[in-house]
Amino acid sequence: MRTYDVVVAGGGATGSSVAAHLLADPAFSGRVLVVEKDPTYRLAASALSAASVRQQYSQPVNVRLSLFGVAFLREPGRFLPLADDPPAIGLHEGGYLYLAAGEEGTAALRANHTVQQADGAEIALLDPDALAERFPWLRTDDLRLGSFGLSGEGWFDGWALLQILRGSARRQGADYVADEVVELRLSGGRVEAVRLRDGGWIGCGTLVNCAGSGGPALAAMAGIAIPVQAKRRSVFAFTCRSELAGCPLLIDTTGVWMRPEGRPGPAGQTFIGGWSPPADDDPDWRDDDPASQEIDWPLFEDLVWPALADRIPALAEIRPGRAWTGPYDMNLLDHNAIVGPAGGLANLHLCNGFSGHGLQHSPGIGRGIAELIVHGRFRTLDLSDLGHARIAAHRPLVERNVI
Repeated sequence: MRTYDVVVAGGGATGSSVAAHLLADPAFSGRVLVVEKDPTYRLAASALSAASVRQQYSQPVNVRLSLFGVAFLREPGRFLPLADDPPAIGLHEGGYLYLAAGEEGTAALRANHTVQQADGAEIALLDPDALAERFPWLRTDDLRLGSFGLSGEGWFDGWALLQILRGSARRQGADYVADEVVELRLSGGRVEAVRLRDGGWIGCGTLVNCAGSGGPALAAMAGIAIPVQAKRRSVFAFTCRSELAGCPLLIDTTGVWMRPEGRPGPAGQTFIGGWSPPADDDPDWRDDDPASQEIDWPLFEDLVWPALADRIPALAEIRPGRAWTGPYDMNLLDHNAIVGPAGGLANLHLCNGFSGHGLQHSPGIGRGIAELIVHGRFRTLDLSDLGHARIAAHRPLVERNVI
């Protein structure tokens, strides 16, 4: 039986980040295997994400993860050895703009701003006059406040980030196999080995669950229930002929969001956008069910476009384009990731339920898990608030700023 010091189940951005940061740690001299069932990443959240980064969260741990994440996006070679000629991440720090019209929304933006400032995030609160001056194409007559990221927020090439992390892990000696973990062998409160669908048993010193939408099933093999369910998200592209100068990633009071995509061309500027439905009307995603992955075209016609056209009059006339769907691994308890040791098993680490934050937080999560494995504690970022203990105790750490 082959044996590895660390087996990472899931080779997306988070799994590859764990592998790359492990092998970059001078104190680690072991062997790492990354098990990825689909090396094309056709249905992976890492490849289908809207690929954005923000510090505008309500929980300090998420603010810190994003600050680390944007530092990585600006200069990945400062953190990891990179493969030859790595792809360009294409970070565009255009900012996020949250809008509030009512008293409750305004109070939430102010409370979140206090949290964000405490950790050094550069976020400005703008009244309606300041919003109108900065974004003259925006309708502001019903607004009371906007929260805008002056730096460290924006969007990037998510596929490039995945390839940088994966390339770094492989360059440093990680083995990747196109397979899937289908069974665990437990002994003495530890994961002793994993069985692959096509490759037999693999001995492991530590197992890291980065399996995305398959994460709950993998945890269940160890007798651990995690409240994570993959949800379907539809993303729509459209082109506007008018220039929306300085357009950030905008989150309307309706919850509809949009951001620029690529550079303006002769036909105008392309944008992407979507909407996160309420919990009682949020469709599930299943990797093995094509029907659950279908694009919700009426959502664009009935909700997304009307909301955006109402907020930005220039969007009343657009040219709709392509669309896609992707999995969104929601932590149903509190919309926060579950990160770190699984209760009851000394050598199983969880990286699950990122609730839309996974790609932007993958550099910091990978660094943190690597430090736990090698040094027995978090050293760069304290991620203990995201630990599994809160799940076992049903003690939610609610993230209120969810898109």
